[in-house]
Amino acid sequence: RIDCRIIAGCDGFHGPSRKAIPASVGKEYLREYPFGWLGIMADVPPCNHELIYANHERGFALASMRSPTRSRYYVDVPLTEKVEDWSDERVWDELAIRLGPEAAAHMTRGPSIEKSIAPLRSFVFAPMRHGSLLLCGDAAHIVPPTGAKGLNLAASDVHYAAEALVRFFRANDADAVAGYSDKALARVWKSERFSWSLTRLMHRFPEDGPFERAMQVAELDYIASSRAAQTAIAENYVGLPV
Repeated sequence: RIDCRIIAGCDGFHGPSRKAIPASVGKEYLREYPFGWLGIMADVPPCNHELIYANHERGFALASMRSPTRSRYYVDVPLTEKVEDWSDERVWDELAIRLGPEAAAHMTRGPSIEKSIAPLRSFVFAPMRHGSLLLCGDAAHIVPPTGAKGLNLAASDVHYAAEALVRFFRANDADAVAGYSDKALARVWKSERFSWSLTRLMHRFPEDGPFERAMQVAELDYIASSRAAQTAIAENYVGLPV
């Protein structure tokens, strides 16, 4: 048995912390997406020193670098797909098509050192505090990988929790702990909005038709031509201030 004054629930989406909160107290917000990301990692140099997002008629693609000698690539696939059906050659061929000829010309192919399909979902649990339990990171929220906000959000949660605990133990300020959830969730929802909107922008959804596609093209054109839109994208992608 361990007795403590405060518990920080940093135990991930499947951990026991969130499940310890009564159902009558908390509420779950969930959006599951109709596709997953098929990812391949290989010890090859990246095709570009910048991250590349692609919205192709065959689907989404992403080129990213882990290091100057290791690359990570993704394509979106239906949830019914099995990773065993995707040979390395098939993945590289699909990436070359979706990323376009310029990126493909600089893409180095190689054997995968890791390959998997990850489902996408948006999830928020509120409140992020119950009594002396403070939820942080994936225990309280999940974002789709579009926009890469997961680790960023976990860090901001811990920042807010640390501030609250310092005020609680140094100044006996119980309001700091009581206000943790509202403060953290305000940033969480803004990041969830960004990841959701970027996912909507970059992927083809099964229910979408010509109108939705035209809206994607219009949005992409607006981002490409508007400094204000580019500033908003950059601000959210880098991470909102804490």
